Amino acid sequence: MNPVRRRRLLFVLLIVAVAAIATTLIVLALERNVAYLYTPAEVLRGEAGERARFRLGGMVEKGSFRREAGSLEAHFRVTDGDAQLPVVYDRILPDLFREGQAVVATGTMKDGVFVAENVLAKHDESYMPKELSDKMGTAHQKHDVQTPAAESAN
Repeated sequence: MNPVRRRRLLFVLLIVAVAAIATTLIVLALERNVAYLYTPAEVLRGEAGERARFRLGGMVEKGSFRREAGSLEAHFRVTDGDAQLPVVYDRILPDLFREGQAVVATGTMKDGVFVAENVLAKHDESYMPKELSDKMGTAHQKHDVQTPAAESAN
């Protein structure tokens, strides 16, 4: 192999190696910043796995909201119709946050409680993220099918 061809081959191999390293670094960076959406039932079933950070979506359960006296720390439960998950949030809640409204919170699990870093409330009666709407629709269909049987038992 002559020196020019060898140098050209080394240059091509170097470019391929640099591109592979850059692609790996980009994928790792994006993977750390991705937050998957789970409902409370999925989290309790372990589907969220060992993910350090994820989004929790559902409805704020009526009668579950309380705030610590003299602080911003808020405690509430998020439900999907099948399960409830306690949430703690220590910042200012959105103006549209209220019980019975859809919410998406980003954070981590700690000792069985979801510690939220960010809470988003739906902005009007018709809006809900499609991913959450699909998951909530499935949960409510299950809940509605179970409700008539429970009412007839009473």
